[in-house]
Amino acid sequence: MNKMGYISIFGLVSVLYLIIRVDARAHEVKGIDQNKVGFDDNYVVTWGQNNVLKLNKGKEVQLSLDRSSGSGFESKNHYESGFFQIRIKVPPKDSSGIVTAFYLTSKENTHDEVDIEFLGNKEGKPIRVQTNVFTNGKGDREQKLVLWFDPTKDFHTYAILWNPYQIVFYVDNIPIRVFKNTTSEGMNYPSKPMQVVVSLWNGEDWATDGGKSKINWALAPFKANFQGFNNSGCFANGEKNACGSSTYWWNTGSYSKLSDSEQKAYTNVRQKYMNYDYCSDKVRFHVPPSECKWNN
Repeated sequence: MNKMGYISIFGLVSVLYLIIRVDARAHEVKGIDQNKVGFDDNYVVTWGQNNVLKLNKGKEVQLSLDRSSGSGFESKNHYESGFFQIRIKVPPKDSSGIVTAFYLTSKENTHDEVDIEFLGNKEGKPIRVQTNVFTNGKGDREQKLVLWFDPTKDFHTYAILWNPYQIVFYVDNIPIRVFKNTTSEGMNYPSKPMQVVVSLWNGEDWATDGGKSKINWALAPFKANFQGFNNSGCFANGEKNACGSSTYWWNTGSYSKLSDSEQKAYTNVRQKYMNYDYCSDKVRFHVPPSECKWNN
């Protein structure tokens, strides 16, 4: 295995083919000129101010992590539905113990949250992407996969679709996870107003090898870069069900389920690259959580 160590050439070709097919739909509706929106238009720095650097007139932001602090920013607005995306290049080389996060959260004790987290690793070993969904303060719905590219080498687009029908996690327009709204079956579903949050932080107690691989502080500061600060979202304004309206493109019937090409890409990625699913973890759950039968 070479240094990248992510996938075979055959696997890469198959994924690229599926990306091309899915990309047509993605750009038809989701295509947003991210270069027209600067960081300050939609976001504000919330912590680690000394470790935040704005580049290219606010079109790019760099977060740093050192022994003194990590760093992060969040959206100025709260949302109740939408399509949220950002371009990320995660820290290179030995990033064991480091977590780069992009997520939606309502923050309170009984919070709703939708997570995309990059779990750092030793140089030459693949960085895993972990997704999670919290409802009313309960999470423990982790899924993990290895990407079909090295996320430290260049920017890639990561996105979350949140509407009344489903939550879909995307990597470069490829769906990697679907969490369906099954409240009609008695299940919980994120419905509280949430902000978009991005952060770089110390997760060495758990992020890599179950916490066995610690951060190599001799390599600090660790840096992650971000671009594309536009969001297509419905602002929370207190009006009940307003953000579920089909007047918003992400709530239309076309986005109530994956398209045929998205479904094929989704199946391909999960078969080849997913290496952990809480629904299959019989040590943690002797009986799979109830929502699993609708989301697998």
